[in-house]
Amino acid sequence: MNELDVVGVRVEMPSNQPIVLLKESGGERYLPIWIGAGEATAIAFAQQGVVPPRPLTHDLIRDLLEAAGEELTQVRITSLRDGVFYAEMVFASGMEVSARPSDAIAIALRTATPIFGAEEVLAEAGINIPDEAEAEDEVEKFREFLDEISPEDFGSLPPPT
Repeated sequence: MNELDVVGVRVEMPSNQPIVLLKESGGERYLPIWIGAGEATAIAFAQQGVVPPRPLTHDLIRDLLEAAGEELTQVRITSLRDGVFYAEMVFASGMEVSARPSDAIAIALRTATPIFGAEEVLAEAGINIPDEAEAEDEVEKFREFLDEISPEDFGSLPPPT
């Protein structure tokens, strides 16, 4: 299992489908998971520190766990089958509960619980996105190339027809 950080919620275009984007801690892979609009809002609220006047579902679950004296110790993104991600919520008591990753992530953010992804899931669905510094290095290299190149470097072209 590799620890993951929640980067944030994005909207995938052109379908306008929300995704939660996770990044491998200390790694280069990102894991995009398509989620519902309600879960996207719940995750974004938790990341932004928005406290609703009345508890939303994920806030209520956090409050229930606290009232029951149960501690969520890990959220694990365990598998990807037929395009569907699966997760488990692991508790201090040893209990494990199957959950949708979006719900588990929303609760993990509210309880400061670490999130992990199975290597098999990251290998299958993880993507490498160059970080901003790497992307800027590539742009700078391309600019240098353009500054140094001349039309003669391309050889002679046939006359236009």
